[in-house]
Amino acid sequence: MTTDPPGGVAETIPLWSLTDDSLVEIGEDGSLVVVTRWGEYDFDRAEPLVRESLRRMALGPISLANVTASWEPVEREPDLEGELSWTAEGADALRQALKELGGSVVHSLGLADGRGPLLSVIPVALAPVFVPVEIPANRPIRLSRFSSLRSDAYGMGLESPSARYRVVLYQPWAVHVAATLATAKSVGEIVATTGIGPSVVGAIVSYLVAAGVVQVAGEHGRFAEDDDPELGLWSPDELLFHTTSRTWRPGGPADLPGLGKPPVVKAATGEGPVYTLYRPDLTDRAATDPTLTALLENDHTCPEFTEGVLSAEQIGEFLFRGARIRSIGPAHFPNGPAHSASQRPYFSVACLYELELYVSVNRCSGLDRGIYHYDPLEHRLSLVNDDESDLDAMLDMAMIGGGNHRRPSALITVTARMPRMASVLGGGAYATTLAHVGALQQTLYLVARAMGLAAHAVPVDAGDRVDRALKLEWPAEVGVGECVLDLPA
Repeated sequence: MTTDPPGGVAETIPLWSLTDDSLVEIGEDGSLVVVTRWGEYDFDRAEPLVRESLRRMALGPISLANVTASWEPVEREPDLEGELSWTAEGADALRQALKELGGSVVHSLGLADGRGPLLSVIPVALAPVFVPVEIPANRPIRLSRFSSLRSDAYGMGLESPSARYRVVLYQPWAVHVAATLATAKSVGEIVATTGIGPSVVGAIVSYLVAAGVVQVAGEHGRFAEDDDPELGLWSPDELLFHTTSRTWRPGGPADLPGLGKPPVVKAATGEGPVYTLYRPDLTDRAATDPTLTALLENDHTCPEFTEGVLSAEQIGEFLFRGARIRSIGPAHFPNGPAHSASQRPYFSVACLYELELYVSVNRCSGLDRGIYHYDPLEHRLSLVNDDESDLDAMLDMAMIGGGNHRRPSALITVTARMPRMASVLGGGAYATTLAHVGALQQTLYLVARAMGLAAHAVPVDAGDRVDRALKLEWPAEVGVGECVLDLPA
């Protein structure tokens, strides 16, 4: 036996609004400007209906039928959910404005009970198309295999990297329907198993399908994404990471209060000894180093680790040339906040430089075995862990990752202070950090070759062992890459 939502109200109502970051500016002369994350839209000599509709949409979800109630109806327009009666000029103007603002128009589904929306469909692309249609009651439907459902600041967030909308589920009715679609079901089966009225289930499903987070089976019962060879190349986690790191999402790190502006240099940790490192004469190196062309044109091979012993002077020169801070000063994003920045030998977006270097020393004359943190401003190493078992575990991971039978002379572990990035770049912080790791790895490789040493990135199956060995405050600082340093075979 099925039941309708509280109060016996089964009628669903389409609601319209603008995204939270949209700003509607109406001038005294009737001018209308809408500022969105996609750009600024100027509607010259906008119809009164357009101005009033967008003004109300900026305040939250509304029924456009209520907005049009004060306008004298001329003809019944079937567009926009088939509910609006406007003058022909007003209808055309509003329809065009909403199409132009498609990347900032939120489609919500409500009930006639005054309890707010069941769900909202929020665009994450510039020009998405949202066309909800009735799904046949016996047609199998299923969440996209790329979809993820998790709580966020507003409700339950449902999104898929292959969709041009993300969905926020506010009411238990909507969450219940979405959760049942982990496996393929028909609308009729959902009604039978949930006890939610068919009109409500049908409306929720039509919105989820139009948003792209739910798939409809074809005539032969197969889902198109299961047979898509291009999508088959991606795991759900990787594709979601790619998509969310390349596009803005509400409620991301940049929206969180209290992040502040983390310092350029990580504060010293631990009470171990500090070693001031050697500073080479770069004028002399400029005269004796091989050319960049010679370094780049020499084949890059994974080195065989040796039994050789590095010197403290070599490690000092390697870090000085590849990772030191040359200077500190202010930097500014265009139309964004100012922040303290530094200049270093490798590339970093806006000179944020969130990467930290730790050196696990195995064989080195002038430095005891242990795990050290590198201070790029003072150009010195400070001991953070002298536990032999932790050091050996780090070196063994590098040995296995490098496909060798010996431990390297030294291992450079790269970590990232995520607050340094997230406070500025939001959801794109981690993807940008991985790009910085590549830039640093290339710089360290070239420096080592110029010095006659061997440096090579190694893939390490770290788990939480790196966090423990380096005494990181996870997840504010996380390991993101490794590089071995040794003498050439």
